[in-house]
Amino acid sequence: QVQLVESGGGLVQAGGSLRLSCAASGSTFSRTTMAWFRQAPGKEREWVGGRSWSTGDTYYRNNVKGRFIISRDNAKNTVYLQMNSLKPEDTALYYCAADPQGAISDPSGYKYWGQGTQVTVSS
Repeated sequence: QVQLVESGGGLVQAGGSLRLSCAASGSTFSRTTMAWFRQAPGKEREWVGGRSWSTGDTYYRNNVKGRFIISRDNAKNTVYLQMNSLKPEDTALYYCAADPQGAISDPSGYKYWGQGTQVTVSS
């Protein structure tokens, strides 16, 4: 069983930065693929990016490449989402998720989810 707790959301002006954190419980964190998703009001949940534990590779959706960075600290059981050059369209509730059973970008395959942290970007 893995429990995930996100933090770090808030209100920021366009062009600003935020760093989200996702603290995970469980002894197998270092061997668990982690990902970030987001959901804006009235829209479906969408994948932001993820990091594979097996390959160490990190993947991003196209419209956040070059602006968002996912990193993890296995000693702290924490994964981070550094968000730079934020845009109003990045406004959403951001979730971390763990242990996908299928594609890293498919939300339906994830077993564990955090409660979400709100990011609001003002223009």
